[in-house]
Formats: sequence, C-alpha cells, structure tokens
Amino acid sequence: MKDQCCLILDMGLKEMVPELLTKEDQISQTLCRHSFSNLNHVSPVVFLYLLKECYTHGRLKATKKFRSLQNQVHQALRNSPQPGPATFVLWCLCILPIFGIYSEGLSHLVISALHRLLKRETISEDTLKAKVPAAHLFINMVGGIVNLDEKIILKVTEVFDIKLVDIMEALCQLNAANAYGIDVAKTFVEQYIFRLLENRSYMAAVTLLEHFSIRQSGQSFLVMMMDSKQFKAAEKWATFMGNSMLCILVHEYVDRNMLQQAYDIIKKNNMRQEFPNIFQKCKESLLKKLAEKALWDLAEAKTHGNKQLIQYLIYLATEAGYSEKVDELCNRYSLEGFPIPKGPGACLLHDRYLDLNELNVEDVIWVDEVDGLRDATWHIENCKVVGVDCEWKPNYAKGRKPNKVSIMQIASKKVVFIFDLIKLFRDASDSLDSSLTRILQSPRILKLGYNFLCDIKQLAHSYEEMKCFKHYEMLLDIQNVFKERQGGLSGLSKKILGAGLNKTRRNSNWEQRPLSQNQLEYAALDAAVLIHIFHHVGNQSQPTGIPEDPDIEWKSHIVSHMEKPKGEKKKTQRERERKGEVKDV
Repeated sequence: MKDQCCLILDMGLKEMVPELLTKEDQISQTLCRHSFSNLNHVSPVVFLYLLKECYTHGRLKATKKFRSLQNQVHQALRNSPQPGPATFVLWCLCILPIFGIYSEGLSHLVISALHRLLKRETISEDTLKAKVPAAHLFINMVGGIVNLDEKIILKVTEVFDIKLVDIMEALCQLNAANAYGIDVAKTFVEQYIFRLLENRSYMAAVTLLEHFSIRQSGQSFLVMMMDSKQFKAAEKWATFMGNSMLCILVHEYVDRNMLQQAYDIIKKNNMRQEFPNIFQKCKESLLKKLAEKALWDLAEAKTHGNKQLIQYLIYLATEAGYSEKVDELCNRYSLEGFPIPKGPGACLLHDRYLDLNELNVEDVIWVDEVDGLRDATWHIENCKVVGVDCEWKPNYAKGRKPNKVSIMQIASKKVVFIFDLIKLFRDASDSLDSSLTRILQSPRILKLGYNFLCDIKQLAHSYEEMKCFKHYEMLLDIQNVFKERQGGLSGLSKKILGAGLNKTRRNSNWEQRPLSQNQLEYAALDAAVLIHIFHHVGNQSQPTGIPEDPDIEWKSHIVSHMEKPKGEKKKTQRERERKGEVKDV
C-alpha cells in the first residue's frame, strides 16, 4: 500500500498543485499525466495520502494553501470518483482519524470542497443515497467512534442535509432487532446538544436545534446565552423561535443597556411598532454618539427625515453651541419656533473653549489667489515657528476614497493663513507647489503639527502631481512629545493651556465656499494653538507627560523626509544641529 502511494506521489503529486512547489521540484518532476485526472481507480486512503503530502510540503501561507488545495479537491471530485463524490467524501471522513494531527485540516478541506460542488450542481442519486450513511457518520462522530471535531459534525449535518428520519433509519440499521421511532432519533440528538451546552458550545447547539427544528427550549435558554455573552448565538436562536422570542431578546438588550444591539434587532425584524419608545430611545442614543464625535451630517442622514429625531438633533446642536447647524436644520425642515425637546442625558457636556483672542491671533487671511499666495509665503518664510493643519470633507460611504484635502492652515504668532487648496491647485498649481515647497522643505522653519504625518500622506494622495507634499524638513509632531494622547489636540490643549477646542465643526463640509465664519475660526484655532503649546513646552524644563530624563527633549522628536540622490547620505538630526541648521527657536 505504501509503495503504491509513493509511486503515485512520485508520478503525479507535483503536477497536482505545481504552485505549491519550489523551482527545483518543478524542474525535476517526471512527465506523467496522473494528477487526479481520473479517480475511478484511486481509493480514498490513497487520495488522502496524496492530499496530506501536498498539505505538508506546500510552502504557501495556510489560508492560500487551503484555498488552492480546495480548488484541486473540488476539481478532483468532478472526475468520476466511485461510487460518487458524496459517498467518496464520506469514506474519506471515516478514515481521516488515522492521519492524526492532519485529520482536522483535511476533514475541513474535503467537506468544504464537496459543499462547493453540491451548491453548483443538481442533487444526484449519489447525494440522496449518501444521506443515511452520512447519518451513520453523524452517530459515530457524536458517539466518539470517529474522532472529528464538532465543526465537522455541523458541516456534515448541513452538507448532507441530515434529518431526524435519516438518523432514525441509521439507528435501525445499527440494531436491526429494534424498530426505532422518530422520538428515539430526536432524543439522541438532544442528548448531544445537552453535552454541547455543558461545554458552553452555544452556537453549535443552536445550529443543531435550528437544523432539526427542535423548539423545546425557551426564555431560560436565551438568558443563559446572554449571561455568557454569546449574543450571536442568542440572536440566531431568537430569530429561529420567532417574534415572541425576539421581543424577549430586545428587552434583554435594553435591560443590559445595549441599545445599539436592541435597535439592530428591531430594525432587522421590522419590529418598530412593537417597540416605538425603545426604537426612539435607541435612535436618540445613536444621534447623541454621532454628535459627540461631530458627525453631524451622518447624524442627520440617520434621522431619515423623522421630525421628532430632527428636533432632537437640533437640541444636541444647540447644546454643543453649533449655531449654524441649528439654523441649517431649522431652515431645511421648516422648524422655526418649535419647542426644543429636553430629555434625560441629552445634554452634551459643556467646557470652556479657547478662542482666537485668547491666542492673540490678530488676523485670519483667506488665500485663494496668486498675489495672496506670494504675500503669505513671504510672511511665513520670515517665521521661525509655524503651526500647520489641514481639513477635508468627510466621506461616510464605506469603500470610497477619502475626499481631497480642501484647505491647509499655516499659523504664525499673530496671523493664520488658510490656503484654498482646491481653487489654488485648479488655477495656479505651479505657484502653489513652489510656495509650499519653500515652506515645507525649509530647514529654517520649524513646522508644528498634530498627527501631521497622517495629514501629509492625505495631502500627497490628494495632489499626486505636486512635489511639495512628497518631502518635508523640520517637522515636529506635538503628539509625539507627549505620552498621553487621549482627547486629541483639544484634550492636550485643555491639559496644557487650561481650555480645550470646540470640535463640533470638525466634520463639517469643508468644500463649501465660502466657509462660514465659525469654520474659519475653527480651522485657524487648530493651527494657532500648536504654537502656544510649543512655547509652553519650550518654557518648561521638561514637558508634561514626559519622563524625567535629561536626554529627552523636544528637538529629538523633529522628523524630516527628503529623498536624496543615490550615494548622498541623509543628514541626521544631530548633524543638522552641529551645522547650525536647527536654530534656537
């Protein structure tokens, strides 16, 4: 037997899955036509032996190897295995335990290949004949005679569509002296399900209960799964049991303060009429979370025009101080003068926020023409330190590319310039590229940002034709100077300067022109506050949040990215300091 396997392996294994082999293997393979092109005279044990050799010698990663072999097995099962593909796979599963540690992987491989075959082809006589033998296999796996894991038991039950009547017939064949009824088959399955429950294999138990249409368990079973945090199994069970159990599931989610999950069940099963108050509460909770993240446009879309929810969203915008969003919603939905609803927990927490006057910003200049671009560049080139930030319109659709960066803010001590990148790129791309190159690549200007490496990647992606965003010098990411990063730039500002930033306009439409006054102030603050945080760091012996280590100070966090010609060594930070390129700022 072993000699036969080795001969077939030597003749055909390397033709079966050539992509799994090394070049040396492919060159040395013999010219043979076997490769499972006809399974008429290949026994299951030889088939599995060859499959194991491919599985163990393949050099691809596990997932890719599995898929490649699955394709090969799927094709092989179409090549006339005797007495048929379903019965052939059953025989394979029965003998797989002798392959030891490989039995689990190979069993999933052959059963999934058969499942794929049966889904694409009409049910054959072989498939129908295999149902009772599959029930025999089910009984032997449950009884521990054939040692395969519970996932294979579930797959065999599904792929062969085993019913209680098939198990009854198999039990009768095993003991011809007794005429077993359907109740005995049901009891046999239930006893196995009880074992699964004892082992906390709830999803497997629910799958079998659903497959065999066993509905004896009730609310206590659902609560048991919920207490064990097996929520997917609980939802599967409740869906199978019907509307009354789904209602219990919704109440359980609400009692556990899992409103999003309750809302999903209500929406998925069209149960809004049964739970009008809970539905409203869930929707309001969702809107509040989106408002706290400044996702106002997405929150509005989630209302689907519901007047009560729109009013609640207006209330949230009012509490957040987002006056233009309040006006926008009132005008769009003709809701002027309506009483603002109040509810428990609705109010967003108020904080004191910084404004431009506190930061001594004297002017915010909008730059969208060449003359203004030249003036801004000249001003910035005469600064030692500037704050840099950018904004773009959020894209809420999954899978779509992010929108182009709309504006870029560069702040000096007294002035903030806001560059309209969209218009400048359209009207004067060369001038824009030249000006920003002089700023971003200057070793004499320290550029401050917050998580700005992500921003500059977005800039480079938005404007691929421009060279200015592909290189930068003297960039200090304020975020990296501090260990504590909770709360973002607003949280850092509150910690260092005593007041945070109002982020309600963070995800507004940055492509609209003109931008609102509030948007301009928001954008200017994000850049200007960086300079004040930096000067606070520079005036301290050691920045807050940094361990007391004399070797750690802000200059060590400066980064640069410049592509140098081949052979030219990139300057290190210390080399630039020694040559005086990093000045005392």
